[in-house]
Amino acid sequence: MSAAPTTRTCRAVLIEDDSVFRQLLGTTLGTIPDLQVAGAFDLGRPGLEFCRREKPDLLVVDLSLPDINGMEIVREIRRTLPETKILVITGSAQDRLPGDLLSLGVHGYVNKSEPIGFVVGAIESVRGGGMFFASRIESTVAPKLQENLPAALAALLTDEQRQTVLEAAREKRLEALATALARPEAEVLARVATAAGFDVASNLETDPDARGLLPARLVHEYQIIPIKFGPAVGSVAPFSSFHTPLHLATAWLPDQQMSDWLRTFTPRPLVWHLAVPERVHQLIIENFGVGSGSLEDSDESYVAPEAQQSNDDVVDEDAAVVRFVTDVISQAITDQATDIHFEPQEGQLRIRYRVDGLLVPVPVPENLLRFQDAIISRLKIMARMNISEKRLPQDGRINFKAGGIVLDIRVSTVPTIYAESISLRLLNQKKEAYNMDRLGMNAEEQSQIVNILDYPHGIILVTGPTGSGKSTTLNAFLRKINSTDLRIITIEDPIEYEVPGVNQMQVRPEIGLTFADALRHVLRQDPDVIMVGEIRDKDTAEIAIRASLTGHLVFSTLHTNDAPGAITRLVDMGIEPFLVASAIELVIAQRLVRRLCPDCTKVAPITKIKLLENLAILGCDPAEAELITQLKSPVGCDRCRGTGYRGRVGIFEIFRLNDEMHELVLKRESTRTLADCARQHGMRTLGQSGWEKIKSGYTSFDEVLRVVTVTDA
Repeated sequence: MSAAPTTRTCRAVLIEDDSVFRQLLGTTLGTIPDLQVAGAFDLGRPGLEFCRREKPDLLVVDLSLPDINGMEIVREIRRTLPETKILVITGSAQDRLPGDLLSLGVHGYVNKSEPIGFVVGAIESVRGGGMFFASRIESTVAPKLQENLPAALAALLTDEQRQTVLEAAREKRLEALATALARPEAEVLARVATAAGFDVASNLETDPDARGLLPARLVHEYQIIPIKFGPAVGSVAPFSSFHTPLHLATAWLPDQQMSDWLRTFTPRPLVWHLAVPERVHQLIIENFGVGSGSLEDSDESYVAPEAQQSNDDVVDEDAAVVRFVTDVISQAITDQATDIHFEPQEGQLRIRYRVDGLLVPVPVPENLLRFQDAIISRLKIMARMNISEKRLPQDGRINFKAGGIVLDIRVSTVPTIYAESISLRLLNQKKEAYNMDRLGMNAEEQSQIVNILDYPHGIILVTGPTGSGKSTTLNAFLRKINSTDLRIITIEDPIEYEVPGVNQMQVRPEIGLTFADALRHVLRQDPDVIMVGEIRDKDTAEIAIRASLTGHLVFSTLHTNDAPGAITRLVDMGIEPFLVASAIELVIAQRLVRRLCPDCTKVAPITKIKLLENLAILGCDPAEAELITQLKSPVGCDRCRGTGYRGRVGIFEIFRLNDEMHELVLKRESTRTLADCARQHGMRTLGQSGWEKIKSGYTSFDEVLRVVTVTDA
């Protein structure tokens, strides 16, 4: 295609929030002679300000922008820059739209669902002084998407169900379709593949040679990943060969638009495979890093240098960093993480999640370090901290909303030798509540506890290290006894669950509202049941015991290794032994172990010697080894991300004082003496509880041994 020579370069500005389309269009326009993309923006207000300053010859603007209506930009540009040509792009079909735009003096309109060459042709037509209001799109977006759902499956759905499936994000469409059909996802995946003529790829392995062919933002946007496929051969053609097939795993059926865009980046023939969406997403994160699509946007080669204005005072205006932080938190929610740690190291910013009690390194983009200061500042701004104070630790809170989930995030910063380290604790107060069955308690354990929950007074303590689920267990107890004839008040730090009908109080030590002070005031509120988040000092312990002795049922937690240790801990705090023995009704020690993945766990043989060794470590009777020749073990699959575990289950040690142990407490006997006496009277230890979970196929020896203190030989 030849074009008449121009005397000056046409300077264009692109305002489009779809990152993949913006990159594709910007790259394509960069190849057109005498046309320079002076700036590309994903938000309308920065783009409008840039236009006012730089006075471009051509503006290409999307009507649907997150921060401002595109029509407002059109009106402002037409008012202030009458010489600038305007082409509007949109992703929706609106009958009256071209006429409305024509009345505003717009030079062209095109739907971005058209092939990219069609859109570029519209831009060239407007640049040359013509008008372009043609569109080959005659239907709405929904019929266009209809092509992406096999007819055999679409016929099984109602119109509303089809719309729900097609409007879902690509990685969520399989889940939506499985829900609509009321069938397992694995079965629906196979049916979709069969109907569309694709295969289902399992045991995915990324193709390292092809990884660099596709930009991270496109991979994230369409949930696709280059994979190795077929048997290995002795001599493999180089990845740049035009004839070597590029095998791509995708979370949902590809469409023609996806293929057109991919051909912009590689001439290799595309071979598509369907795969489990969770596994595709995991491989994208592992190979490109969480949030890599967001940070890559900020480094687009077609943004002119004059568009890069530094503004140290308003760090959070960097849209790329804003999106990256959102991506990191959203991924943590997906992974069911409880904590996120941003840890500046020499030459890197390390990010780790705590998932199922274990710290997991998070793959990050290669260019993350250059954004380190902006990311830390963004987090501090979100938590309403002082961003200029980098020498002192600070605490703050973030209210985060994503996909219908509202999180209360507790933020803590501490200065380190490289930069501030930031920790985020994710609290979903409205998440699904646990009952005692879901905690992992068997019928015998539940019977012991429910019997005490019916008492009108006394103290029930739950012990264990940080992250062992103590607060979750106490909330399960509260829900068990919650009724309209009980006044229940809790004192927590922080409030991790909302319990309907319960009066919940947050302690604020910075203004003098400690556990002890709050408990003093709660006792004047005529409570029947009180929950104290943690007994941290003598004052809180004394008031709690006094409350239990004056007709209140008190729940609380302590940090001890086992249940009998709670008694000696209270005595060590300075509480008189006779008060402890009179007030304590029940002590529960607990740990959380990872649950074997139900989709991939398999039975494996175990030797008698290994079994006896493990039973001895757990303090179990060697006779338990009789008739045991095999146990369930972890394997690893796409559903559990190769770990062999998914979710957690509790193991419990329930300690109840009897007359003999009452006398031992009064004599200030040691924890070991109390524990030996309790075992003689039938107390099941943490190790024995763990063995029961192993025999039942819930977990493995490795998991129980990881969390249970090793006994002395």
